[in-house]
Amino acid sequence: MTAWQWGGVAAAALLFFWCIGAYNRLMSLRNAIGEAFTQLDAHLKERAEVCDKLLAAVAPRLPSEQATFDALTSAQAESQSAVQAARGKPWAPDPAGGLAVASALHAAALTRLLSLLDHQAELRSEAEIDALVSELKLIERQRAFTRQVFNQAVGQYNEALQQFPTRVLANLYGFREARSL
Repeated sequence: MTAWQWGGVAAAALLFFWCIGAYNRLMSLRNAIGEAFTQLDAHLKERAEVCDKLLAAVAPRLPSEQATFDALTSAQAESQSAVQAARGKPWAPDPAGGLAVASALHAAALTRLLSLLDHQAELRSEAEIDALVSELKLIERQRAFTRQVFNQAVGQYNEALQQFPTRVLANLYGFREARSL
């Protein structure tokens, strides 16, 4: 083989291994989104369980506030449906967008319930309800943190997709931009 042929083989090998490295990097970043979503999913499940317990404890005592309870129940159902849709591919933009909207609606309904409970001193003085509210607030802080971790993973992935050489190959590999929550 001549020097030119060896140079061509070396350039082809270098390009081949660069393509494999770019693919592996994108897969690693996309898997990080999946791992972050798994943590977020766990907190969303916990939040749903505690919300159900809180609704069961409070709803019979405040029949005049049924609209608040119905709003939270509806928002919770939508949120769980959105989580289910996003579970398979949390990096896909459509399910993540649906989850972002459902989470915002759930947060609004939950804020409404917590505000209602803040104005009902006799209910908050009960140990069971106060413990559920405290647990819910803790879960919300943890969920906010894991949401931030998820959004950081999405940001790193999207940044890698926009870098020049990888950007060209991302379309060939089928990688698309992810959406944060």
